[in-house]
Amino acid sequence: MKTTIYDIAKAAGVSIATVSKVINGTGRISTDTRERITEIMQELDYQPSVVASALTGKSTFTIGLLIPDLANPFFAEIARSVEDRGHELGFNLVMCSTDNNSKKEAGYITLLRQKRVDGIIIATGTSIEGLLSGLADYNIPLALISRDIPSIEADSVRADDDTGAYQAVAHLTGLGHRHIALIAEDMELMTTRERVSGYRRALEDANIAYTDDLVTISNSSVEAGKQRALELMGSDHPPTAIVAFNDLLAVGVVQAAKELRLSIPWDLSVISFDNTVLAGIVDPPLTSVAVPIQQMGRQIMDMLIERVSGEKGDKRRIVLKPELIIRQSTTFPSKV
Repeated sequence: MKTTIYDIAKAAGVSIATVSKVINGTGRISTDTRERITEIMQELDYQPSVVASALTGKSTFTIGLLIPDLANPFFAEIARSVEDRGHELGFNLVMCSTDNNSKKEAGYITLLRQKRVDGIIIATGTSIEGLLSGLADYNIPLALISRDIPSIEADSVRADDDTGAYQAVAHLTGLGHRHIALIAEDMELMTTRERVSGYRRALEDANIAYTDDLVTISNSSVEAGKQRALELMGSDHPPTAIVAFNDLLAVGVVQAAKELRLSIPWDLSVISFDNTVLAGIVDPPLTSVAVPIQQMGRQIMDMLIERVSGEKGDKRRIVLKPELIIRQSTTFPSKV
């Protein structure tokens, strides 16, 4: 016989009303209770009608996730952590890779609204701001991961980028480097601005003057990182160290060094951000600012589902501390 809501309530030792709240994503239910009921639903193969729930305005147990580039391992790991936590809580994930294209973003937002997703998690950039403001009329809860847009009423979880950059640059100045370059991303992103701020703060603490020529802007690809590194190393006064704002850019720096027959770290020290799987498999393995990706994914999903369940109140901003992981790509400069 087909499993019913009564079977779930009996197995979980809760009321039918509690099971209904979990199914429909309403009311205040503890995480432990929600997880126990969800596990029992899976064990007994209980499948509520998602279509019927959607047509009656109830939960579809679906969360949308917008990321800028699935080819970037950072966002791939973000998606995995969000999906894993959603699965634990009985929610499916609809993932949309936008390529930072505003038309794609608008199309995906419309698609997610039409699919009646219960909430949307945003990991894309600044062009999304206008699109998100229009979602308020549809009462779709929003959450931001690795981003924060002050004008949008949404919870957010991100890393302390200022501190992360400071840790990276302070590590290099402590080794004796005084000519340190940055390969940065879009300056309109809060992430980039905070990392540049941390870079400048670390230089100031080491009594090193900030120089615009050592900060170059790049899109997030291996090839772009390589080209920016070649430009920096081809200058009259090349840097002895480069901090790249993600692992893809850092891999590009490594490729540029090999093309120029430079030894890492003896001729050039390199530090990356994110500490994805790439950082550990590059030759040499990269010193990297580790962003707590798994923790970010779990927390943002928990926060969004609380909103889906009716949680009210001011938006919450969670900032997590990064950690510098020292590997074989940094050492004392051969030339100062």
